[in-house]
Amino acid sequence: MSAQQAAIERARACFLRACWLDVAVRKPGNVSLVSPGHGMQASMFIASAQAAAGALFEPGLCVGGRIERAVAATWEVAGCNTNLGILLLCAPIALAMERHPGATTCAALHAAVESVLAALDIDDARAAYRAIARARPGGLGNAPAEDVHDDPSIDLRAAMALAAERDLIARQYRDGFADLFALAFQAPIHGMTCGEGPVDGEAPPDAATVASVQRLYLACLSGFADSHIVRNHGERVAQTVMTAAQAWRERERAGAVLDAEPDFAGWDLSLKAARINPGTSADFTVAALLLAGWIGSCPTPAREAANGWHGS
Repeated sequence: MSAQQAAIERARACFLRACWLDVAVRKPGNVSLVSPGHGMQASMFIASAQAAAGALFEPGLCVGGRIERAVAATWEVAGCNTNLGILLLCAPIALAMERHPGATTCAALHAAVESVLAALDIDDARAAYRAIARARPGGLGNAPAEDVHDDPSIDLRAAMALAAERDLIARQYRDGFADLFALAFQAPIHGMTCGEGPVDGEAPPDAATVASVQRLYLACLSGFADSHIVRNHGERVAQTVMTAAQAWRERERAGAVLDAEPDFAGWDLSLKAARINPGTSADFTVAALLLAGWIGSCPTPAREAANGWHGS
């Protein structure tokens, strides 16, 4: 097996592990194994990850093609949008890992992702537009320019830049994934050992892994107004959720075990009862776990470099 093939397999395993942890750990407002919601079950997300992984890590496929084919594969098994944001974030990362298998430090991987973003073209935009239109994310609406229901006239990165002020995922394309890298490497993440592909049937994650995933999720939810909430419920609701997340993050920092707190599960249920889904924060969690898993499964010097890097 070539270095590139080995890198693709390792990246794919990290992606599947990240998607499994996304539902194996309670993240308030999101679907999990212990808490379905929004008309969806955790099994749908696991099936979506398995179906999408083939296209997402298909050798030689462009970013737009990965997004479009992965969305199509997802709809075949789930019949709804379970992972569009995840795919939009992970497609450039997947191609960067394929093209730069030696990118085993945070700085090198970040540079590899930037090189992928810099090369995006109008064909990537066409494919991504079709994928977004098919997925029909909640609150999509219509854009004043470069609407996804129209044929694009600019490349994918430029199109994303037009939406960057109102959408956190689009902002990553404009800004070189700066927010995502800062989030992924602000603290060590447990539980991202990417060996044999994980998924259903795996033992529950240990307490350190649960805490790492919840810490990552709360860092995103407390630091940014969740774009999915803003689109569906408005800025005021998003700010209220962000404030609640900040309080929970402080409790976790003070030593609280969140899964042992009845109010934490209560917050989860109350968000779902109000149909509030912090979907963008969940997408960021998966993509950050993918980045951390890639670096963490590299040789020891890369892990040491990761521990000393705090984003750009």
